Amino acid sequence: MDYREAGVDVEAGRAFVQRIRSMVHSTTRPEVLGNFGGFSGLFQLPTGYQEPVLVSGTDGVGTKLKLAHSLDRHETVGIDLVAMCVNDVLTCGAEPLFFLDYLATGKLNAEQLAQVVAGITEGCKQAGCALLGGETAEMPGFYQPGEYDLAGFCVGIVEKSAILDGSQVKIGDVAIGLASQGIHSNGFSLVRKIVDDRGYDWGDRPDSFNGESLGDILLTPTQIYVKPILGALKQGLPIHGMAHITGGGLPENLPRCLGADHAIAVDPSTWTVLPIFQWLAAEGEVSPRSMFHTFNMGIGFVVLVPADEVATTMQYFADQNVAAYAIGEVIAGNGDVVGLPE
Repeated sequence: MDYREAGVDVEAGRAFVQRIRSMVHSTTRPEVLGNFGGFSGLFQLPTGYQEPVLVSGTDGVGTKLKLAHSLDRHETVGIDLVAMCVNDVLTCGAEPLFFLDYLATGKLNAEQLAQVVAGITEGCKQAGCALLGGETAEMPGFYQPGEYDLAGFCVGIVEKSAILDGSQVKIGDVAIGLASQGIHSNGFSLVRKIVDDRGYDWGDRPDSFNGESLGDILLTPTQIYVKPILGALKQGLPIHGMAHITGGGLPENLPRCLGADHAIAVDPSTWTVLPIFQWLAAEGEVSPRSMFHTFNMGIGFVVLVPADEVATTMQYFADQNVAAYAIGEVIAGNGDVVGLPE
């Protein structure tokens, strides 16, 4: 016997690494050292920092991958993978520097996984970070045929004096919500249950979707907010706090950017809830409370700014073609989010 008879094709793995080499190289930054394919990735710290602090984040795509497997469409989940990591790192004011991926499958399908890596490289380009390396694991018998799993890891950098940790937030600061592109990468276990239990197919086109299929809507990748946010910080906009709205929605994620003795009052009428959320609530008979505790509901990222900077901040995001809404205000409290459905 040999390894290939056991289900692991080492030669195919080498060929796959060669296939994605140019994709990885397209994301390089000046700080990248060495060549692709070594045991580790080397990255030199950027110059110009007095007290540089490295910031790390890791995440996956979750059961959204089940949809990609079902539709055999793999070009967007790589963007999701990068987005979930870089948006988290961004919340403390850090610039993402480099990204690593872990891709595991039962049997290596070069065409399928090349689409995934193409999405990862696109996400890295959108975030301005280098795809420094990764791991492709072929594990026969561990995954169903045609299925794979993804995990990502990102490192960013921020000046120590510029870290956003909640201490800058003040009562009266206004929450500016930046629009999401849809479901992003959270809540898909509930999404799949609604679709399955109600007898829908991923190719169905509900009337409210303007001709797009459920699959098209749900595979829309997570918005990457890095470049507009870093641009705002570079311009000197006084951002006091930031939150990435992921699992748990606004109620769980907004308190993570507040200071001690703060809460936040939110007005859901200040932004438009996307049709996909309205459809899921109606078809699944999901309560408003559960919707807000599961999904981003149309707000993917939040920045906190002084009240007298709201107009300037809103104009900045309009100039960046990022839809923004004044959705709430910081108040005294104990980390609660008030104003959402109970």
